[in-house]
Amino acid sequence: MSRFFVSAIAKSSGKTTTSIGLAAAFSAKGLKVQTFKKGPDYIDPMWLARASGRASYNLDFNTQSLAEILSLYGRGFADAGLAVIEGNKGLHDGVDPKGSDSSAALAKLLRAPVVLVVDTIGMARGIAPLLLGFQNFDRDVEIAGVILNKVGAARQESKLRQAIENYTDLRVLGAIGRDSGLTVDERHLGLTTPSETSQADGVIARARDAVLNGVNLDGLLAKATREEPQITPLLRGISSPDVTIAVARDAAFGFYYADDLEALQHAGARLAFFDALRDSDLPKCDALFIGGGFPETQAAALAANQSLREKIRASIEAGLPTYAECGGLMYLSRSITYRGARHDMVGIVPADAVMGETPQGRGLVRVEETEDFPWPGARCGDAIAAHEFHYARLENIAPDLRYAYRMKRGFGVDGGRDGIVIGNLLASFTHLRDTSRCRWAERFVSFARSRGQIKVSARAEDLDANKVRGQSCATSIASRMRSAS
Repeated sequence: MSRFFVSAIAKSSGKTTTSIGLAAAFSAKGLKVQTFKKGPDYIDPMWLARASGRASYNLDFNTQSLAEILSLYGRGFADAGLAVIEGNKGLHDGVDPKGSDSSAALAKLLRAPVVLVVDTIGMARGIAPLLLGFQNFDRDVEIAGVILNKVGAARQESKLRQAIENYTDLRVLGAIGRDSGLTVDERHLGLTTPSETSQADGVIARARDAVLNGVNLDGLLAKATREEPQITPLLRGISSPDVTIAVARDAAFGFYYADDLEALQHAGARLAFFDALRDSDLPKCDALFIGGGFPETQAAALAANQSLREKIRASIEAGLPTYAECGGLMYLSRSITYRGARHDMVGIVPADAVMGETPQGRGLVRVEETEDFPWPGARCGDAIAAHEFHYARLENIAPDLRYAYRMKRGFGVDGGRDGIVIGNLLASFTHLRDTSRCRWAERFVSFARSRGQIKVSARAEDLDANKVRGQSCATSIASRMRSAS
C-alpha cells in the first residue's frame, strides 16, 4: 500500500495547496486517492475531498485514541490505492512540548514517509542546514524528500538543488513556482471554502497542473510504498434508519466531520441536506442539525430567506430536537452584526451575535456536562475534549438561560458556560467530535427518537381530549409538544 504525509517547516508554507495538487494529480493518473487531515480542521478537508472525489477524514490526537486514529485511517483507506495525509502547522509543532501531538508523531504512528514542503522565498544555500536540522531532530521520522515551493527564477532553483545535493542525502521530489493563482484566499477563520467560490475547480486544476509539471510523481510513489501498520478495525453496526435529521449544508454552513455524519447514520439517522440560503422550507424531518461555517459572510442572504427562518423558529418552538454548533448558534440568535451591518436571524436564541476583530474563543477546549444537558445516554466523562474557533460573541443575552456545559478549558459563551438549552434545542460554540470518549451522534439520534415518541403519544392523547373538550387538534398538539420539550 502507498501513503505519504505532507508536512512543512512551518505553517503557511503551502502544504495545503501542495496536498490539493498531489491529490488531484494522482487522481488524474487513475489512482483512488484517500485524503486525511491532521487535527481539528473543517476547511482543508473540503478542498482535499473536492480534489480527490472522496470524503476526507480528520485524524486528531485531541479527541481520538491511537486505536481510533488507526481504525479510521484503515476504514478510509480500505478501498483506495494511495493515502495522502496532510499535517497541520510545522512538522514538529503542537501543544505538547514533547511533540506527542505533532505531525511528526502522527506520521510515525501511521508509518508514513514525510514529504517536506519548503517555502523557499529568500532562500538559497541556507536550505541545507535547515533540512539537516529537521533530519537530525527526530531520526524516527522518515523524510522521503522535499518539494520546493514558491521558487523564483531557474537560477534560485539551481542553487537550492545544489545545496541540498551537496550537504544532505535528501531527494528533491519537485519544485513549484510562485503563482498567485495557486493561492486559496484566507480570512478570519482560515481558507475560504470551495462552496463559497465559483473558482474552486479552477484553483484545484491549477494546483494539479503545477504538481504534474513540477513534481516527480513516479519517484514520490516509489518512496510512498510501505508495509501497512497493524490495524484492528473498531467496527460499529449500522441501524436501519428510523429518524430523519435535516442538515444545513451550503455556503454558510459546512463544518461537518465526514465520520460524524457517518456516525449519525450508524445510529439510525437518515440525513436530509438543505440549503439555508435558498430553500424556503425544511425537509420533512424528526430533528435538525446546523453546523458551523460562515453565516456572517452570508448574513444578508440568510436574512432574506425569511420563509425558512420563520419555519425553523416555529419548528423549534414546537419541540423539534435541534443541535447547532458555532455558526449554527449564531444563525439561531436574534441577529448577526458583521462589519457594521446587522441582519435579522432566526431569533430562537435570545441573544445577538456580534463579530469581533480578534478570536473570542480559539483552540482545544474541555467541557463538562451540567444537569441541564438534554440528551440521554452515558455522559462523556468529566471533561469532553472538543474545540472552538469563533470571532463572534453573544451580546444582550437573556439572564435566565440554561447551559449544557461548564467550561473547564476554553471560552464558550461567556468564559464559564456554553451550550444554550432552550426546550429541545442545544446550541453551542463548542464543536464536538464523535469518538469512543463522546458518542454525541448516538445520543442526539436517541434524543430525536425519544422526542418523536413523545410527540406521537401527545398527539394521540390530544385527539382523545379533543373529543371531550372540542379543542383544535393543531393547537392542542403544539401545546403538548412544547410542554414535552
